[in-house]
Amino acid sequence: MRILIAGGTGFIGKAMLREWASQHTVEVLTRDPGKAQLPPNARAVGWDGATLGNWTQSLEGADVLINLVGETIAQRWTPEVKRRLWDSRVKTTELLTEAVRQAQTPPRVMLQASAIGIYDQSPEATVDEESPPASGFLADLGKAWEGAAAPVQERGVRLCYMRIGVVLGEGGGALERMLTPFKLGVGGPLGSGRQWLSWIHLDDVVGAAAFLMAREDLSGAFNFTAPNPATMTEFAKTLGRVLLRPAIFRAPAFALRLMLGEMANFVLEGSRVLPKRLLEAGYAFRYPNLEPALRNLLEK
Repeated sequence: MRILIAGGTGFIGKAMLREWASQHTVEVLTRDPGKAQLPPNARAVGWDGATLGNWTQSLEGADVLINLVGETIAQRWTPEVKRRLWDSRVKTTELLTEAVRQAQTPPRVMLQASAIGIYDQSPEATVDEESPPASGFLADLGKAWEGAAAPVQERGVRLCYMRIGVVLGEGGGALERMLTPFKLGVGGPLGSGRQWLSWIHLDDVVGAAAFLMAREDLSGAFNFTAPNPATMTEFAKTLGRVLLRPAIFRAPAFALRLMLGEMANFVLEGSRVLPKRLLEAGYAFRYPNLEPALRNLLEK
């Protein structure tokens, strides 16, 4: 199988490369192919992320196109940051879509990154793929991000949206940012602690993506979240237990809003997001429960 990944040098992309490079032909679209640290069997393809060029030849006859491109949302959302978040997702996806539309032999399937921020953010909400999108910056961004990929279906490309939750993994992502205060003994819940953390182990992001690649009968939106989300209080207690550290120092909501501005709402108001369609399709999560997932990542 020949797989082309845009965003393959990021946190999730690197995990996909580690898993697939020995089994498949994997090519990575990157702005700096000379500096890309790839497994021996993977190949870097240069692109600027903004214009069509020679890189489009890599699309010809590819089995899978995976789009993971997008600047991290974990920063204060100034107007300039919001613009970059939008452009790095929507405009880049529009570029890939146009390349697919012009390809003589387009990929058979496209896995398009999205996020659970597309749903209502409320501790009282339980949502799945049948739940409607919400409104607000994150939800509007998610809708535009997915909408930018939709035209590939006109070329007969099977399109799957990966609505990714909070990814727990080694070497990056949310867990790395959470560890420091806990290791120092001053960790604890954020805000009220009632909000949901709809998490997923990095291995299951890779596993669910491989599952969708193989299942030609599946398309549309899929929540990439574990079947058992945790409240922020439950997450803090579990992380403290695994690290043998206290989890009693609550970070107040007003302090988070001072530090993060509007972005704090996503941290403080998370919903319970369930992976209904993956479960119905038969995907077996490697880590459906939080404590085994954290122990796998931290007890090494």
